[in-house]
Amino acid sequence: MDDKRASTGYLAVPDAGIGPGVLVLHAWWGLTPFITQVCDRLADEGFVALAPDLLGEVVTDPAEAEARLETASPDQIAHITRSALYHLRQLPMTPNTPVGVLGFSMGASMALWLSARVPEGVAATTVFYGAQDIDFAQAQGAYLGHFAEEDPFVDEDSLTLLEAELRLLELDTTFHRYPGTRHWFFEEDRPEHHPEAARLAWERTIAFFRAHVPTESVLED
Repeated sequence: MDDKRASTGYLAVPDAGIGPGVLVLHAWWGLTPFITQVCDRLADEGFVALAPDLLGEVVTDPAEAEARLETASPDQIAHITRSALYHLRQLPMTPNTPVGVLGFSMGASMALWLSARVPEGVAATTVFYGAQDIDFAQAQGAYLGHFAEEDPFVDEDSLTLLEAELRLLELDTTFHRYPGTRHWFFEEDRPEHHPEAARLAWERTIAFFRAHVPTESVLED
């Protein structure tokens, strides 16, 4: 698998050299080795995965991560997210079609935001333990959510309202709750990691992207 690290993110490309695109949006920890591994795993499954660096540095302490996020510019994060989507779609190894978006916690919130603000560019959105309180009236894609049983960062009432809104808009929506899990359960570098739930969530995510992310022009000459 070919990959490339740049000052603005991490790109992983399948051995075939082409594939449908998936944008990976990291949590408040930054562009960690775990996130680059997620990109590599997506490339192993045939996707071109791009993870933009939304915050500029990596931290491991929750208090430090929270403090940094409070001082970060929401407009700058939104600009990087949107620009990364356009960049991914314009790469020579991806079809110029809507892509998948995969987000974790803070990145999940941005993934949901992107799906509603640039609906023509997003075919499928997968989120891990993150929500968003915006208008989804313009959204067009499908949604898959993975949520923890115990999560102080995600309000259950807000999550229920989000799921209901997406369904009322007749968007393909599936939300999963994982018993015995906490926020960060998917991430191998966190103490909350739950291997069985993470494995199931990954299988569901790959099947979801294969079902909803367009691949037709990848096969064209």
